[in-house]
Amino acid sequence: MTTSGWLTPEEAANYLSIGRTKLYELAQLGKIPAQRIDKQWRFKAEDLDRWLSVSKSIDGYFQTIPANILDNELLREPQREAYAKLYDFFKSGGKDALIQLPVGCGKSGLACIAPFGIAEGRVLVITPNLTIRDEMKNNLDITNLKCFLKRSNVLSKVDMLSGPFVTTLDTGNTSVTDESHFVVTNVQQLATNTDKWLTKFTSDYFDMIIVDEAHHSAASSWQKVNDHFPKAKVINLTATPFRSDAKEIGGDRIYRYPFRSAMARGYIKSLTVVYVSPQEIELTFKGESEATTLTLDEVLKLKEEEWFSRGIAMSDKCNESIVDNSLEKVEFLRNGSSIKHQIIAVAMSIPHAEKIRLLYEERNYDVAVIHSKMSEEDQATVLKRLRSNELDAIINVQKLGEGFDHPQLSVAAVFRPYRSLSPYLQFVGRIMRVNVQNKPRDPDNYGFIVTHAGMNLDRLLDDFKQFEKDDEEFWAKISAGLEPDEPPLPRGEGGGRQNIKAPLVVHGEIVNTLFEEEFIDDEEERLQQLREQLEALGFDPGKATEIVRTERKERYEVVPAASPLVVQPQKELERLRKQLDIEIRAKAKVVVVNSGLKIIGRDIPAKLIPDIAAVNNLIAVIVMMSQAVKQKVNDRPRAEWSRDDFARAIELVPGIAQDTVRRILAAKGAKDA
Repeated sequence: MTTSGWLTPEEAANYLSIGRTKLYELAQLGKIPAQRIDKQWRFKAEDLDRWLSVSKSIDGYFQTIPANILDNELLREPQREAYAKLYDFFKSGGKDALIQLPVGCGKSGLACIAPFGIAEGRVLVITPNLTIRDEMKNNLDITNLKCFLKRSNVLSKVDMLSGPFVTTLDTGNTSVTDESHFVVTNVQQLATNTDKWLTKFTSDYFDMIIVDEAHHSAASSWQKVNDHFPKAKVINLTATPFRSDAKEIGGDRIYRYPFRSAMARGYIKSLTVVYVSPQEIELTFKGESEATTLTLDEVLKLKEEEWFSRGIAMSDKCNESIVDNSLEKVEFLRNGSSIKHQIIAVAMSIPHAEKIRLLYEERNYDVAVIHSKMSEEDQATVLKRLRSNELDAIINVQKLGEGFDHPQLSVAAVFRPYRSLSPYLQFVGRIMRVNVQNKPRDPDNYGFIVTHAGMNLDRLLDDFKQFEKDDEEFWAKISAGLEPDEPPLPRGEGGGRQNIKAPLVVHGEIVNTLFEEEFIDDEEERLQQLREQLEALGFDPGKATEIVRTERKERYEVVPAASPLVVQPQKELERLRKQLDIEIRAKAKVVVVNSGLKIIGRDIPAKLIPDIAAVNNLIAVIVMMSQAVKQKVNDRPRAEWSRDDFARAIELVPGIAQDTVRRILAAKGAKDA
């Protein structure tokens, strides 16, 4: 050994019992601790010893590598606290842990640090979809600048020379997983075809399983994985610790970080819920011919009826009120900001989403719809437009769930009545991520949830506040099982005929005021901060309670509603023309189903009503309904129709759809006679 403490290449090769060629290869690839001194490679024995201790065995890696976690100020409070709870839990013999962290508090980072000092072998990280899988892999990849372990100084540079290494199952094989400390996959890839991957791993291949977004763990595919590795330590990570069927996720709840704490520390936005509250609403109930005028009190009584809340959600007039007030809120946030705050909306169906898009566009805002039936290429185009600030709003139908991260989304427009808390929180979570880190009072860290009072979503906010308080009665109710999020399939989608007419039709509403309330009550956090400030200034900290209590608001604050936005007649005409096409096409599908036919069949043009020229039943019904609309409204070409003509046509579509079903059934009866 040289007197300076450095080893020459020859000495290092002898020290490690490897050839000099292999030593040079490792040094050049950066896989072994080495430095160039006077154009020559030099090595230190203590660095080589550490490298050897962690590179020889994956089983001992997480137990021997020094990780900077508990005193690491670059880690967030919930990450450090959750790690400490996990350490104590597994060291005391725990098997299955549940950790709840709100959106934006660092679940992915916690997954990265959780194995250190705890896992005694390889770690499997399971994600619900490819988006989250790829993001997780980037966080774990030590060769990536996005690597969480590197960005947060959890591991030193010399320690990362020997790992941890990460692989996914799409590009690797078992020889690669054998050499990797982390294996990251989405659950479908691992469990759908068990012979391809799952059965290739022995039951003790993974010592730890980390399940991200664990509310999906009720699926049978997740259970296959758990059953295959019965001895593995399991960590369930989620923002909403109950499954999509409203039952509580399995595992011991060892740590939850309150939403109010996350907001107080600037990890998530401060949110206000806005309810469009009509002073009067004029509507016609299904089966009645006379219109009825309801007061706000009457609306609030009826909103608990599912048929009523769904009718409000599907109403054009109520949707217009939500659109106008969501635009007013996003413009409020944009005023004086360098950030282009954006809207994310949720709709009941694809046709519903398209109609909402027309309402926004009618008001000169750029909007796109995204849903799971679009091609991946089209979805990517929409998201690119959103991230490049081309769009003001994005409307989604069962899309943009967990893992979608875009902090400029600051207004959530809710056009559908959720039935349980979990999916509602998942949607609201899309606007929780802050634009400015760790600054809770920054103007760009506020957001709004805009909906209609008739959709009964205040009930879910009550559930959320019980959940936030860790209310025992609420958890007992959850454990017993609540209603699933989605109602049973509409009749006709595997269950018979569908209803053509809506339960109610809203003709108009007078909206002068909004009810607003805070989504998260951070009173306790504000009290603690004020106590500390008073004590630091030499005042009685006990005065904090009195000060905060006097500032307390009533649950609802009544504020003026946005004035209906002025729409150019030409814009309205364009919207109504497109909406009529959407209404006819949507109802045409229902007509085909209710007639007992197949969408792509040719029964109507080929046998039942051959004077209708069309390639399939769906197109035939569209032609039939379009002809009926023209006969009832205006015999001139649509290009010559007025706004009143189109509005009248849209109103008549449900009745025309019913008449069309009768016509087809009559033709079927005549054919069979």
